[in-house]
Amino acid sequence: MRQALTLALTGDVMLGRMVDRAIAAYGPAYPWGDDMRAALGRADLRLINLECAITREQERWHDGAYKAFYFRADPVAIDTLHAAGIDFATLANNHVGDFGTAGLLETVQLLDAAGIAHAGAGADLAAAAAPARLQAGGWRVAVVAFADHPRQWAAAPGRPGINYTPISVHPADFVPVARALADARQGADLVVFTIHWGPNMRPRPTPEFQAFARRVIEAGADVFWGHSAHVVQGVEIYRDRLILYDTGDFVDDYVVAPDLRNDLSALFLVRVAPDGSLSLDVEPVRIMDRQVTLAEGPERDWFLQRLQGLCTEMGSAVVARSDGSAAIVPQG
Repeated sequence: MRQALTLALTGDVMLGRMVDRAIAAYGPAYPWGDDMRAALGRADLRLINLECAITREQERWHDGAYKAFYFRADPVAIDTLHAAGIDFATLANNHVGDFGTAGLLETVQLLDAAGIAHAGAGADLAAAAAPARLQAGGWRVAVVAFADHPRQWAAAPGRPGINYTPISVHPADFVPVARALADARQGADLVVFTIHWGPNMRPRPTPEFQAFARRVIEAGADVFWGHSAHVVQGVEIYRDRLILYDTGDFVDDYVVAPDLRNDLSALFLVRVAPDGSLSLDVEPVRIMDRQVTLAEGPERDWFLQRLQGLCTEMGSAVVARSDGSAAIVPQG
């Protein structure tokens, strides 16, 4: 018999650069504050976007195109993922290939050896497109992962890379997405679609992005989980399913934009009732000194107020609780 299920979803987890150095100095568990490890531990499954390669490879990817940032974590970062109980990492993003095919494939191999499920990148298109399959509480969960950039990294038959898709609802463009969702649904009770999409520091999705996300729900996803903007965007409840347009950042060493406060984000807790109905809680977090902790006081309040405004535009509402968390519910 199926029990209630909680999925913890995060934004970008970037374990390279100064985070990598902090891990070496303070130990693998350092990026997760004690309160964050406890919060993650209350979920049944923990899913992240891994915004870096985990590899010993030192040679950076290049093909003549400009790339500003390269993110690489030492293989000890696998212990960092274990410290937080991470169950799944999406690899479909614009940093898994920063250290070339060798770095991408070593990342996959290290996750496999550690027993951490992944999707969205692999040795060829079939591997990159394959859904990850997780189980907890009597639920069978499938996760499909895509990215809309960089196109140069798109996997193909016989070629490693990421599971690429353009952001388009044109039938010819959408066929691979619809096929992936149909494949994922086979043998699954819950389907999560995740995508790394769009430019940095965009507070709202465009109409084209909204149309794409809704089409993904119509094609069979229960949860749409986006990331890439580095800031949290509004949440839409569509056909009783959840669209998280962007879940922001979660662990990093990034410069903070004072107006958008990309150091403030959330742990997104998808609650699945035994009958399959969905609800969403958020626990605001703060990223500081290469570590994520629960946000408190004025910063938590600022984040929830900002999120309320964005959700209102999506027809949803943020209901704050006395413990600092909040629920996202339909308006009215």
